[in-house]
Amino acid sequence: MSGDIRLDDLAVTFPGRKDAEPHVALDGLDLTIDAGRIVAIIGPNGCGKSTALRAIAGLLVPTRGRVTLDGSPITGPDPRIGLVFQEPRLLPWRSGAANITYPLELAGWSPERRDARLLDLAELVRIDASALLAHPGEMSGGVRQRVALARALALEPEVLLLDEPFSALDALTRERFDLELLELGERSAATIVMVTHSIPEAILVADRVVVMSPRPGRVIAEIPIESPRPRTIEALDAAVAAGTAAEIRSYLEEAA
Repeated sequence: MSGDIRLDDLAVTFPGRKDAEPHVALDGLDLTIDAGRIVAIIGPNGCGKSTALRAIAGLLVPTRGRVTLDGSPITGPDPRIGLVFQEPRLLPWRSGAANITYPLELAGWSPERRDARLLDLAELVRIDASALLAHPGEMSGGVRQRVALARALALEPEVLLLDEPFSALDALTRERFDLELLELGERSAATIVMVTHSIPEAILVADRVVVMSPRPGRVIAEIPIESPRPRTIEALDAAVAAGTAAEIRSYLEEAA
């Protein structure tokens, strides 16, 4: 199975403004994510979680270290990697269908092939026909995120990166999306890396929770999630989930 991710001694430093010191976002970040697994990254604000995700996506060049996918260095945006941001970032002048198929257009797919893939994606992320015809301004927040997720999956990536994609949704909608994400992981077999601030969300979704230190970010704990699959919301009330939540919280409190 493809989709193995490795971060080796990763450091990312941004230049300071005017006379300010450089901003060291990550320093010495080591992380291994096996193919087909779901990993949640959690940590204090400003610890570099999103920066790490963008390094994996090839959207920024590390100051030191490297990121590899299946042993090959990531040096720029890669069609094997899909990324969903906290904000959907849809093109407002395009319909839901046209937003979803945009990567396919850029890749040179024929209209017939794009249409067939669109139907598969709409079923995969549960988008109805009315949303495909609507423009982003006419969609609810949840529907916009479904469209963004379908767009990220359009080229069947080996890796799906999620940067707090459900944080703006209400609690019940967020739980439903989390459960659908679990089903999506099973159907697509993609490696999924999710940044979140929610301990319950991390426990519900992930096979492993990675806790990061305050800036400059590095890994301070990796906690396996022992809850059996398929997962349910009710499983969060189980003793094993409560104990895991307490362990994650203790690392976050120590790091504060």
